[in-house]
Amino acid sequence: MRPRLQQRIQRYGWDGAAECYEALWGAQLAPLRAQVLAQLAARAGERVLDLACGSGELSLAVALALGPHGRLLGVDVSGEMVRIARARAAREQVAQARFERMDAGELPLRDCSQDAALCALGLMYVGDPAGTLRGLRRVLRPGGRATLAVWGARARCGWAGIFPIVQRQVASEVCPLFFALGTGGALAQLCAACGFEAVREARLSTVLEYPDAASAAGAALAGGPVALAWRRFDARTRGQVTAEYLETLAPYRCDGGFRVPAEFVIVSARVPGY
Repeated sequence: MRPRLQQRIQRYGWDGAAECYEALWGAQLAPLRAQVLAQLAARAGERVLDLACGSGELSLAVALALGPHGRLLGVDVSGEMVRIARARAAREQVAQARFERMDAGELPLRDCSQDAALCALGLMYVGDPAGTLRGLRRVLRPGGRATLAVWGARARCGWAGIFPIVQRQVASEVCPLFFALGTGGALAQLCAACGFEAVREARLSTVLEYPDAASAAGAALAGGPVALAWRRFDARTRGQVTAEYLETLAPYRCDGGFRVPAEFVIVSARVPGY
């Protein structure tokens, strides 16, 4: 798929998912966000870029670690996500955080303008991950740090059955290589190929806990990577897709809800220099 078309699909999809995203995914992603925050190790006064910042939950945690003299710039392809992040920053009075809508592959930022960067669950959606990483390296200063996270291996993510189910209903190229960067050492190898050094990879196994079928289905369908396709389905198709997806989750039923296994890959790297 052409990168610009991929960007447009992702923008519309995440605009539609923005309002429900944090309610459906906030608790599920808490362990990942804590790990990314720890590995980034933001320092007071630094300038940090959050690529694919979403609704800003992790961005604001980083901004608080930077203190009043630091600067956090969160960027996302979704204008609705950016709107929600801005509102949250204003409500929580985190003045050092700023949010803008930007294409991850075409960052209009000065070379060497950032001390550190993070991208938590964003690289799976871009049309050109290598180009995006090269752009990220460009805006980081010599010695600047990057912390990146993607979903892990498909076989270790119990919710992965959603993709073929949606694909049968609509000819969409929603993330054809969604799990590619989480397979083997793919993300670490790509970082090295794009000029980063001191590349380290860690895997985080977790369980996505849902109290009922509605929240389990909603997270994957209305608030996840297939949200654009979901919005276009009629009521009959939505019912069919939901039933098929919940059937794939049957092995993970527990006390009326679901405990779905999942895996994340987290890579830390550095730009060569002092």
